[in-house]
Amino acid sequence: MIITGVLFLLIVILVGSYFYTNMTYIKKPLKKMYNSGFIEKQIKLKDGTVLNYGKGPSNGKTPLLLIHGQGMAWEDYSKVLPKLSQHYHVYAVDCHGHGESDWNPEKYTAKAMAKDFAEFIEVEIGEKTVISGHSSGGMIAAWMAAYYPEFVLGTVIEDSPFFSTELDRRENTYVWVYGFQMYEDFKNQHEVKDYFTYSLENSYWKKMFGNFLWNKFSKDAIAYHEKHQNEPVHLAYLPPQINRMFESETYLFDRKFGEAFYDNSWFEDYNQAEIMSKIKSPTVFLKANTTYDGNLLVAALSDEDADRVVDLLENGKRIDIDTPGHDIHYDKPKEFTEALVSFLEDLQ
Repeated sequence: MIITGVLFLLIVILVGSYFYTNMTYIKKPLKKMYNSGFIEKQIKLKDGTVLNYGKGPSNGKTPLLLIHGQGMAWEDYSKVLPKLSQHYHVYAVDCHGHGESDWNPEKYTAKAMAKDFAEFIEVEIGEKTVISGHSSGGMIAAWMAAYYPEFVLGTVIEDSPFFSTELDRRENTYVWVYGFQMYEDFKNQHEVKDYFTYSLENSYWKKMFGNFLWNKFSKDAIAYHEKHQNEPVHLAYLPPQINRMFESETYLFDRKFGEAFYDNSWFEDYNQAEIMSKIKSPTVFLKANTTYDGNLLVAALSDEDADRVVDLLENGKRIDIDTPGHDIHYDKPKEFTEALVSFLEDLQ
């Protein structure tokens, strides 16, 4: 009876811990982030554009500007911000069309966003800055390093889709088939009214979990989304790695931003090879794992693409981080933080 009681208690503790982790994995990093001194602010640029951003404690440290990827928000960096703020004066901005920054489709180009973020550095930060961008944010950071070098100390590019997004390559990537093209297909049908529902019905991950489990997950995710319209979806019985699929689809995000990738207008004047070759300041490219499903690239870019990026850079280095996920800062916060701290030490 004693052994049975102990085993029962252990099971209760394990199950309770599992559900507690699943229920708090979003809120706990945010709480820790704010407790470390971060505040949320807004700034109005000269043309009236409003940028929303998070700002960490200063302590006279080197400034760091973080630019998130498509569909996310500045708080997505919450896991790494407390540690980074011990080494940098951190600023993390909501990109145009995301979160509480302005939703103005006229600004949905890398060129326009880079110009605004350069002004943000000039007006709000006031000195040369280390820039780190994730995914599309890294492509903006690269533009800034190439065309606004007076504001950039160095750049950390996090798994950005260089060359895989070019017109002759993009149709064979996961993000195109199950992202941009899927949204166009949704707009051209009339049966399903809600894109979140449509995306779940046609998800790539459905075949991994099977119809029974995926239909259960989808039903509960849709119900949660209907009840909590302004919150990222997360289900208490699923671990963060699976919840992430639902969470990332339900951040505040203007779908017109994604349409700019579909019609290629986001890449106005964006010659990817030329931009890489123009960057003179120190640059590190962080690469997540590369996987394929047949001919479909289930990653931001291939290993060959990453090598090409570094070859074009005058002062570049590649760091591979062992993670199947595209969001290195989220999936491997320790390794991401170490890479940025090491980069700062090299600069100094």
